[in-house]
Amino acid sequence: MQQVSTLSWLVRCAVAAVALLLACGLAPQRYGSALQQPAVTTRDGTLVTLNRYVQEPVPDIVLVGSSVTWRLKEEYFSLPGLRNLALAGGSPVTGLAIVAGQARLPKTVLIETNVLSREADGALIEKFSHGAGAEALLLRPVRTAIAAYETWNHAGPDAARSRAEQDRLLARPPGTFDNKVYLDRALQQMNDGDPTAPARANVVRMRQLIDDLQRRGVRVFLIHIPFAPEIEGSRMVRTTGEIVHEAFPDRGLWLPIDPPGNELRWDDGVHLDERSSLMVARAIESALAGRRDARGP
Repeated sequence: MQQVSTLSWLVRCAVAAVALLLACGLAPQRYGSALQQPAVTTRDGTLVTLNRYVQEPVPDIVLVGSSVTWRLKEEYFSLPGLRNLALAGGSPVTGLAIVAGQARLPKTVLIETNVLSREADGALIEKFSHGAGAEALLLRPVRTAIAAYETWNHAGPDAARSRAEQDRLLARPPGTFDNKVYLDRALQQMNDGDPTAPARANVVRMRQLIDDLQRRGVRVFLIHIPFAPEIEGSRMVRTTGEIVHEAFPDRGLWLPIDPPGNELRWDDGVHLDERSSLMVARAIESALAGRRDARGP
């Protein structure tokens, strides 16, 4: 009798476990992006960002770029329907190719031109073009359960409260962090390398993708995020700037952003600090509003 009772409980536990895993596996089909799959590796940060893009409704505005634009967090923008697909350590061409590879497109795409010395990530482009990337079916139920727990315990920030905190941050004086050691190191690295070959290859690919997006009705703008003055004079930045402006001479393709330069600060001369990132995000919003006004209602 004891063996029968034990077997009965084992069967019940097995059935319950299968039912729970099945429910977790089907939950994303029902609730979609409300249950965001958590990252489990460093590269997963990129995968979560891109999975979120291809699974959720198409946003109105998309930013693509490197870690320079990655610092411009989505919550810094008041524009609804904006998604930042900039990839830390990556190339703007990667995000641009993934956006162009979708059947449905945003209305506007902003392309960072600061860093064009890196090759596009072909594996990511292949994985996320023409729909969502594949996910391990056996891990998906477990990760969905974790996602539900995280969503329940860590709700997103309240928009009004977040805006008030940002306004308080902007009201503070600029940061006083001494970044000279990091600035000198970044300047040396940017003067050592020659970005000519990869930058020329990237602008050729960008031209193809931009033409494709424009034919499909997307407004495309190129942007340059401010660097520290010393970095702006480096070999890499000067060479990249010459190449990209030669490839895209049409001033209408560029979105000039004009944050208060004397207020900007950089953690390392390259990446803006939080307050400066917020200022640049608002400058981008202002520039986009100006372009809309120029076109009329």
